[in-house]
Amino acid sequence: MSEKEEISNGVKVIYQDKDLLVVDKPAKIDVLGLMELLLKEYPELKKVGSAPRYGIIHRLDKDTSGVLLVAKTGKGLIFFQKRFKFRKVEKVYLVLVVGKVERNKGLIETLIARSKKDGKKQKVYLETEPDSKGKRKAITGYKVVERLKQYTLIKAFPKTGRKHQIRCHLSYINHPLAGDKVYGFKNQSCPKGLDRQFLHAQSLKIEMPNGEIKEFYSSLPDDLNKVLKELKK
Repeated sequence: MSEKEEISNGVKVIYQDKDLLVVDKPAKIDVLGLMELLLKEYPELKKVGSAPRYGIIHRLDKDTSGVLLVAKTGKGLIFFQKRFKFRKVEKVYLVLVVGKVERNKGLIETLIARSKKDGKKQKVYLETEPDSKGKRKAITGYKVVERLKQYTLIKAFPKTGRKHQIRCHLSYINHPLAGDKVYGFKNQSCPKGLDRQFLHAQSLKIEMPNGEIKEFYSSLPDDLNKVLKELKK
């Protein structure tokens, strides 16, 4: 199969070799549903890892699109998971947030853990809080790309890989993602035509088993492009 060829349901292959499959994941499909589609094309993935995740190396939320890595061998799974564990991965996300972000760039560094009030959400904790013991450190850098009416397009650079990290962190600094129904504020504005959180995994840079550094890219999908075009009118 050639690069960028569609498998099904909008899932496209960005890159593959004997150890790694890089997929352009569309929104509206979770990683387990994605794996079901991949198994039809690559049944050998059942030999990697454990069901139902098999060779999935990291995660993207159901309504987040973009670059996702899947191991094709057990050896590859161990190698790439270690790169993530030891923060040897550079990830870039395109994000549209509510409000005008004043600073052109910044760094958000907190602790993150599951919310006690809502088990579906993550919550920010500060090291000075009495409940902070045992919580995991989360670090997210960001840079403003463009300010659009009552929204700001930014690039986010997560240095750690906590669940919902970007969504939780940006809500914490009072700039929740546009379209985010979980971390968004009550009655917050939403751009016309946006029916999911505006979060796209644009690129990922990682070391390969042979020592080569590769970077994989995913173009902004049509639904998010249309939202930006409307805001720029």
